Amino acid sequence: MHDVIASGKNLGLNIDVDQAFWDTVDQDGSGKYVSPYRMFSVPDWEAFRADTPLTLTEDEVRRLRSMNDPVSLDEVQRIYLSLSRLLSSHVESAQALFEQRRKFLNFIGNKTPFIIGIAGSVAVGKSTTARILKEVLARWPSSPKVALVTTDGFLKPNAMLQQEGLMERKGFPESYDVAAVLRFLSNIKAGVKHVAAPVYSHFKYDVIPDEYIYIDRPDILIFEGINVLQSREAPLEGTSIPLVSDFFDFSIYVDAEERFVEEWYISRFMRLRETAFSDPASFFHRYYLASEEDALKAAQGLWARINLVNLRENIRPTRPRADLILKKGASHLVEKVALRKL
Repeated sequence: MHDVIASGKNLGLNIDVDQAFWDTVDQDGSGKYVSPYRMFSVPDWEAFRADTPLTLTEDEVRRLRSMNDPVSLDEVQRIYLSLSRLLSSHVESAQALFEQRRKFLNFIGNKTPFIIGIAGSVAVGKSTTARILKEVLARWPSSPKVALVTTDGFLKPNAMLQQEGLMERKGFPESYDVAAVLRFLSNIKAGVKHVAAPVYSHFKYDVIPDEYIYIDRPDILIFEGINVLQSREAPLEGTSIPLVSDFFDFSIYVDAEERFVEEWYISRFMRLRETAFSDPASFFHRYYLASEEDALKAAQGLWARINLVNLRENIRPTRPRADLILKKGASHLVEKVALRKL
């Protein structure tokens, strides 16, 4: 269905891709729509929280949220506590399955980390979702060890992107060192100690040479990035390297209409112009020196030329591959939740 919708858009038909996708989500199980998802309103979703305790404070949520993201303690109660309870059941099931397989194969080994992938457009709020989830999951009664890694560190360095003519494609699938991502996730799943993940600086807009964070056999790993659910065509010969998402035990897509994401992106850019961009060492310092009108035009150009294209061509087509979709409205708060049927 998604491919049909996308094709209609390309043919110039008057089809709202976002609305068409959500219209196919089965709302009541009646079979009216053919969809692998069940959709929930926020009140219905919040009810699944049951007795899951609220362990965050308002100050902690304020520290965890990204710029221009209004998520509050109320949003944590509405969305994230139910999601935490759902993920808890998935983690317990995965651990039980691992134990059964260990006995079946008669081998000795540590359980592998449960990996959660989080995808979505730039400026949609993926980082806030990832950070809040990390804190909520780490406060389960079992006190699991939870790690968070973003794909930014796996971008090719700017020098390499310039050499390959990809600076205008930064954030597109081809701008990442996919082999390094696969090695990292493979080592995590294998239970390797102290797996290195490269570090990215948004201030310098580049990977920091020879700087790493080390992930040491977590119980849960959250892996966040715009293209983590990317797929590819199957080769005719039947052989292929794995997809990044092949390592995920659960995946989340943070969704919103294009017009809202554009507004959030430009608003964030203009706020950064007044803060981080004012530092002469910032990669984007030139926009601080430019007039407000010119900076606004630059933000609109970056959105239309790079981020919108990436969203339409690469990011949004991966939405139907997610296990759960959080749909945000104009307020930047979640308004609908879609959960893949079992």
